[in-house]
Order: sequence, then C-alpha cells, then structure tokens
Amino acid sequence: MAGRYAIRPASAADVRDVSAIELAVFSDPWSAHDFAECVSSDVPFLVAEEHGTVAGYVVAHHAADEGEILNLGVATAHRRQGLGRALVEGVVAMLAGRGVPGVWRGGTPGALLPPAGGGRGRSPGCHSSTRGVCKTLAQVAYL
Repeated sequence: MAGRYAIRPASAADVRDVSAIELAVFSDPWSAHDFAECVSSDVPFLVAEEHGTVAGYVVAHHAADEGEILNLGVATAHRRQGLGRALVEGVVAMLAGRGVPGVWRGGTPGALLPPAGGGRGRSPGCHSSTRGVCKTLAQVAYL
C-alpha cells in the first residue's frame, strides 16, 4: 500500500504538517523549529504525502560513512500500510546515494539497517548474517 504515497525530500512548507504528526505521535516531540532547521541544513529528511497531505516523515543524518535515523513518524490514519518501512527504505537509499553504506536506527546500538538494494532471494537488505536487521525493518513496517 505504500505505493500510493509520494515520498520526496521535505521542504519548509511541510514543517507545519510534520510538526502536527510529531505532536500526535511522541510525548517528547521535536519542535517546528527543529524540523525547520533540518530542512535548511540539508540533512536527509523525507516526507510521504497522499493527495497533498503529509502522512509521515523520516529524518536522518550522517558523518563519514555512517548514517543514523533520528526520527520517524506516521500519522495515525496512515499506519499499518507499510509507510514507515517505505520511508526507512527511502532514507537508506538517499544516504547510499550520498556514499553512506551503513545506517543505524537511532538510539539502538547494534541495529544496523540493511543497505539499499537488499540481498538476492530475501527481503530487501536481508543477509544471513543480519537476521536482526530484517527484524528491525519489520518493526517499522506497521507504521
């Protein structure tokens, strides 16, 4: 179902909608100013929209050859449709395009997400040595 959403880089015009989702999703939310700073600083920041309405977002950052997902939120009405997974896959691909081969899920030591493109014959990014990685993506698939 995630195919019905357009996933694209966030813009300043998205900050209000992203902030509203953030307030609904988290008890300790980022501020609108935080998201505006992300847009202006060119960090990897994607939104998913449907018919012009922002349904979810993901924010990451990278240094050298490692990336980290900092924030991910999906509006309640758009959950359980694979949107969280699509956003994660989108930001992993964006980071790979910037030369970042490894992406960590924020706050979870050892939770290395799979590379863009995935492994042959398995779910995207699954490799026999990274079973926990596939579980990590499955955990966001309900979003």
